[in-house]
Amino acid sequence: DIIPQPLLDQYLSMTDPARAQTVDTEIAKHCAYSLPGVALTLGRQNWHCLKDTYETLASDVQWKVRRTLAFSIHELAVILGDQLTAADLVPIFNGFLKDLDEVRIGVLKHLYDFLKLLHADKRREYLYQLQEFVVTDNSRNWRFRYELAEQLILILELYNPNDVYDYLRHIALTLCSDKVSEVRWISFKLVGTILQKFYANNANALGLNFINELVVRFRHCSKWVGRQAFAFICQVG
Repeated sequence: DIIPQPLLDQYLSMTDPARAQTVDTEIAKHCAYSLPGVALTLGRQNWHCLKDTYETLASDVQWKVRRTLAFSIHELAVILGDQLTAADLVPIFNGFLKDLDEVRIGVLKHLYDFLKLLHADKRREYLYQLQEFVVTDNSRNWRFRYELAEQLILILELYNPNDVYDYLRHIALTLCSDKVSEVRWISFKLVGTILQKFYANNANALGLNFINELVVRFRHCSKWVGRQAFAFICQVG
């Protein structure tokens, strides 16, 4: 009653490989781009109509198709709600995390938006995986690491101080020593935000341990760039 059945059938047929050969080689990408809009129109109660098509697109051999879905998976999660997201989107999200950098950047740019929609126990499973974003296919892809630092600043609010200390602190310290200055600058802000979180949550012992670690690692660094980093961290903090 929402969309005429022939129109929906026509849309779903866009994933047919034969259509790509005879109609438009980019047709699967167009289908992926439109999918959140179609899902919103149909409503979450009719997600079953689109689920198979979504899974087909998510495993498409063209990385541009997977990249398109990766950039919009957080929007689809809002449309579907937490239960359907956990059941049907999280497995695909996990696949995107292990994909090419061109696809991973899609989930990375909206990592906070997706994680905040998950239940706390499911969200906690990603703490260890966040470290994998530091490694990229091409080490010269510094914008990837810059984006990670920006997302972590937002993500801090989703985890308790102990989890931040045990998992996210290591990533922040690694990014503070990045070869690219832009990545280091945003990482100093991340370190400052971590310290603010510790003291705002009365985790003074964690804050003091982290400060001592910063002193040893940067204040007493034999290279001037490390000592400069400490000065900037103090400025931000």
